[in-house]
Amino acid sequence: MARVLGAIGVILAVLFASGFSSGLGCKAGLAEERRPNFLFVLADDQSPYDLQLYNPRSTLRTPTIDRLAAEGVVFDGAYHMGSWSGAVCLPSRTMIMTGRTVWHIPSPPNAYPHASDPRLVPANLPEFTLPAVFNRAGYATMRTCKIGNSYEAANKLFAVRHDATKRGPSDASGSAWHAEQVLAYLADRQARGDKTPFLIYFGFSHPHDTRDGKPELLAHYGAVNHTDRSTLPPAHPNQPLLPLNYLPAHPFNNTHLDVRDEVAVSGVWERRDEQTIRNELGREFACVENIDIQLGRVLRRLQEMGELENTYIFYMADHGIAIGRHGLQGKQNLYQHTWRVPLIVKGPGIPGGRRVEGNVYLLDMLATLCDLAGIEVPPTNEGRSFRLVLEGKVDKIREVLYGVYSGGAKPGIRCVKKGDWKLIKYDAPELGVHVTQLFNLADNPHEFLREHQDPQVTALTGVTPEPHQVDLADDPRYAAKRAEMEALLLDEMRRHDDPYRLWDQPNEN
Repeated sequence: MARVLGAIGVILAVLFASGFSSGLGCKAGLAEERRPNFLFVLADDQSPYDLQLYNPRSTLRTPTIDRLAAEGVVFDGAYHMGSWSGAVCLPSRTMIMTGRTVWHIPSPPNAYPHASDPRLVPANLPEFTLPAVFNRAGYATMRTCKIGNSYEAANKLFAVRHDATKRGPSDASGSAWHAEQVLAYLADRQARGDKTPFLIYFGFSHPHDTRDGKPELLAHYGAVNHTDRSTLPPAHPNQPLLPLNYLPAHPFNNTHLDVRDEVAVSGVWERRDEQTIRNELGREFACVENIDIQLGRVLRRLQEMGELENTYIFYMADHGIAIGRHGLQGKQNLYQHTWRVPLIVKGPGIPGGRRVEGNVYLLDMLATLCDLAGIEVPPTNEGRSFRLVLEGKVDKIREVLYGVYSGGAKPGIRCVKKGDWKLIKYDAPELGVHVTQLFNLADNPHEFLREHQDPQVTALTGVTPEPHQVDLADDPRYAAKRAEMEALLLDEMRRHDDPYRLWDQPNEN
């Protein structure tokens, strides 16, 4: 018997060596040939706290996004690194395209002191951007998005491009237009029998203002497309509640309170009263729900084509937004509602129904997409692949996160986060602003300030923070933690070639 089994083993070995296992080989070959597709979905100006996934109080309806989350991975720690411009979209989207950090990307000549330093930005950077890399790898690339405040040198490299800014209240003038471009592209592929793997950059112009929602969606949220600066929008019980960390005004000048987003958004302007903010949140929700509807149309089409199971879907925003939180309206701050972004990923090989910390930046997208596609990461890339997070092998890819806003008075705002602790510093000498904040996000996730305990504020929000839920920077019990975080921030500023130093840091520039 042993002799027979040994003979069988020899025969099997010979057969496998000579190609008897060609069935397995074909499967491996097919797997290699059938490279994954990518649907990269980018909303414009959306706080994660819009979504019930991140904010159980939210009344926003997003069944498509909820289904993606149930079948994929929700990131609790996804961030944009920051901005040297009031148009935060510009550096954020440039970081996505290039995989480079905030002080190492193309910028207007006078955006900051080192903006024209050729050592910081490779001259041939467009050759190593997202569309260029995927074009060379044999992917079919397509883009639809808004026009402007992005990296045009990369945008124009998509093989098919249909860009237009669509923020109107109808299908032709709003988010449905972007969906139609994707659907037409997919129909053309199917008509031609094109099996080339694709990278579709599916960008929306909403919910960035002007937040002109569709009438039927506005009605659900009790909102109107308010345009009369001399009056308040009507109050309605269906309007979203005020944010938990709402304030009628920010308690100090955050270095850029006169930026457009804080004084000139149609429907809000300088107002922070309850009626205005609740109506504007209703408009925001109407716009985001429409994004969800349009994304659902595209996903159903991919399912009908048999492509959905082989497609990685990334849903995110270029940054968050305040809309009444901390008395702010725009995106020119580093509180969690604005520094963080929503991020949900679903795709082949990703165990679903999970939440992870991640600690990822938007600039990590290029490395991650390349990793998932089996494409070599370009040499200019500075981001990190978070594939291991998607696969459930690690929970996060970095311990420390650095943030910057320097689009107004200089140096502006800086922050650093490690674990539960977050430090924010505001520096504008000509405005007399030198402020430090320290938060324990485990105890105070909404970054409540003492002003949030004002009875007039709590009467509006229905929320009374605990006494310990305050900025801890000047509490002597946390002096050692503040010193630790101050040193960590300086290390991060040095590491990322931040061209500025704050008022209480060594002058090294």
